[in-house]
Amino acid sequence: MANFYIDTITVAHELPNNDRPKFYMFGVPSYTNMGDQAVALAERKYIENEFPEYQYIEIIEDDDDDAIPVVKKHLQPKDIIAFTGGGNMGNLYHNHEEARRKVFSTFTDNLTISFPQSIHFEDNEDGAAEKKKSQEAYSKNPNLVLVARDAQSFHRMQRTFRNPVIFTPDMVLYMNSVDWKFKRNGALFVLRHDTEKVVKQSTIDNVKRLLDDTLPVERVDTVLDEPSTITPITRDTLYEEELELFSHQNIIITDRWHAMVFSVLTGTPCLLFGNSYGKGKHAYMDWLEYVNWIDYTDEEDTERIKKLMQTLIVQKRHSYDVKRSFQQLRDTISRYAEN
Repeated sequence: MANFYIDTITVAHELPNNDRPKFYMFGVPSYTNMGDQAVALAERKYIENEFPEYQYIEIIEDDDDDAIPVVKKHLQPKDIIAFTGGGNMGNLYHNHEEARRKVFSTFTDNLTISFPQSIHFEDNEDGAAEKKKSQEAYSKNPNLVLVARDAQSFHRMQRTFRNPVIFTPDMVLYMNSVDWKFKRNGALFVLRHDTEKVVKQSTIDNVKRLLDDTLPVERVDTVLDEPSTITPITRDTLYEEELELFSHQNIIITDRWHAMVFSVLTGTPCLLFGNSYGKGKHAYMDWLEYVNWIDYTDEEDTERIKKLMQTLIVQKRHSYDVKRSFQQLRDTISRYAEN
């Protein structure tokens, strides 16, 4: 039995029977990566704010297979199908890519949107095989639009697929910033523990030593240890808690793209290091390079890193606005909704 989150208060087992057009979002994460959870939250906020005539329905990744035949049975011409963004189109996470293929190749008559994300098929046998499978699946859908969240991914998607590709920021940058004016006293290291990690432990240790004498240092990840799963019902509170944690810090040291985004939203100085295929670097350069309290580096020299941090930590908060950059996505949905 499929679960449908028509709102963020309860879960339903049947689709609503009304005349409103539906916006179905597949692949919504239940795992505890707060970056991807923030993406899912932002997607709901975006559609509810910008297209209130649509009834937004979330489908958790574990329910995709059960939900597909139910949605297909109830699908109306004005309905829109989407697959959550924020992850990685490619062969790094096979289960996510397989789910995308199934959704894209099933709902071929309605507008289908792959929400903003990065792409990386590795240059090896597995990457080539998975890319071919995705090309075959995506090509079955003439109404599929791919959305890239960085210029590198935009060009890679154009070279890889025949589907139209548009360019917008990561969805979390649609969320409103907060200014809670907490007393800041700490340095937070938000670091990966997965295959995308490339920053050397020696570099992190050196940075930690630089900060140890002046600030209390804590190391966390955007992947939570508890709870074990997250649903649209519990997601909002955990997102608020994440922003509150960042709002108490003097500086964030991270190799997580969404940790940088949380730093932007909370006005917290942040130094971002790279990951295995450059998504953070390129997205930073595309959308956030002008934000004074944020910086990206590939630097390993401790003294140069020290100067970068000293510059960041004294920066004053200023206004920024990337919401206008979602126009291509808005136009894509508007054209379909108005037909």
